[in-house]
Amino acid sequence: MQPCELTVTAAAAVIGRRELSPVELIESVLDRAEETEGRLSAYAFVEAERARRAAARAEREIQDGGHRGPLHGIPYGLKDLIDSAGAPTSAGSRAWEGRVPVRDSETAARLRQAGAVLVGKTHTHEFAYGLLTPQTFNPWRADRTAGGSSGGSAVAVAAGSALFAIGTDTGGSIRVPAALNGVVGLKPTYGLVSCAGVAPLSWSLDTVGPLTRTAEDAALVLRALAGPGPAASGPPPEPAGRRDDLVGLRVGVPEAFFLDRVDPEVEAAVRQSVDELQELGATAVPLVAPLTEHMEATHWGLMAPEASSVHEDGLRRASHLYGPDVRLLLEAGARIRALDYLRAQRSRTLIHRAWLRLFDEVDVIAAPTVPLCAVPRGQDAVCWPDGFTESVTSAYVRLCAPGNVTGFPTLSLPVGLDTDGLPIGMQLMARPFDEATLLRTGAVFERSRRSRARSGPVLAPWQAGGTAQRPDRL
Repeated sequence: MQPCELTVTAAAAVIGRRELSPVELIESVLDRAEETEGRLSAYAFVEAERARRAAARAEREIQDGGHRGPLHGIPYGLKDLIDSAGAPTSAGSRAWEGRVPVRDSETAARLRQAGAVLVGKTHTHEFAYGLLTPQTFNPWRADRTAGGSSGGSAVAVAAGSALFAIGTDTGGSIRVPAALNGVVGLKPTYGLVSCAGVAPLSWSLDTVGPLTRTAEDAALVLRALAGPGPAASGPPPEPAGRRDDLVGLRVGVPEAFFLDRVDPEVEAAVRQSVDELQELGATAVPLVAPLTEHMEATHWGLMAPEASSVHEDGLRRASHLYGPDVRLLLEAGARIRALDYLRAQRSRTLIHRAWLRLFDEVDVIAAPTVPLCAVPRGQDAVCWPDGFTESVTSAYVRLCAPGNVTGFPTLSLPVGLDTDGLPIGMQLMARPFDEATLLRTGAVFERSRRSRARSGPVLAPWQAGGTAQRPDRL
């Protein structure tokens, strides 16, 4: 196993014992990036020399007894939507081309304080307003979508060109690419992690969170992002515990909505995973998710006008610099009436209250992350056996939207592969600020499967054609 294939937890342990240096680790990660970026394009920019300097500094600090904690010396990728001082941040748009922030976002500042080593900025769908990240290629099949908008972050973790990465989630943008690329993605409770210094899409929904190889890693990263300090609006999460059973855990299993129009292989993998949770001591509790018929309208009723408000000035000054798909969405959002936006806000309040009552009966809710695996690049629509047709974007956001509309923490875990060898994701949702239960459940589930860190599928013979442009190097 190469150093770049380690989990954050494993790498932190060997660095702490001085069996691996941060310099050795960053060189392994940069080598992997050099090997894979021409095919995958996870990064918009790779800051190789800056990363080497940060790793050397971390090595000196650790040798001098200044070990800062489990992220000290750990290489990570940062979504090209989140400011890091001195590093170009374009949000995947020509409208921000050449933009270099002079100060860190709260996220970058916290990770810098923790001693993490920034590898570079990962690709995003333009201004995070999409679920495909067209610049980036899926490492499992180059002819399939990587998902988005945090597609570059998910692919970097899957490929081994980062041990963890940071994304944002407004309508599934962490969880969708996590599911499609076979990694873990956590959307924390709304407001737990600061969005200061993050390009906004929808201020009512935007959430910053980690993409990792394990739930245990996600707990370590989240603790750095939301630990004690002015940025956290809720209690910091506890690390995922080492207890290896789930006795007493009540798992809600919704039948309607979350299993409507879902690929049979996805449904089977999720049901099998729920069975495994029960074998670990959990109790399955059937439930009916309330007000789901209003979920899509509420989500878009919030996101579309807020996004249009954010970009009102940019569209007025330079609409030609926006991609046609994003420009169309922004122009459509500007036509939503104020009364309809207020109705969406009221609807969101009712949904939040109704879903909160579910957690009087259960501790977590288990469901598919997305209804189908990675579709071919360029596919626009999905036609279900009952004749219903929806856009690929609508299909991917459909099951993720409840986590955003309610604001509840939601964790996506890889739980299997379909017959085409593509990853399947299961999401777990918990009550607000109960990331500890969510992450412990995920960690116990992973350990029961004897999960092992892997560098990702890109080491296997390349399965399908397709090349990607190498990232700019600073």
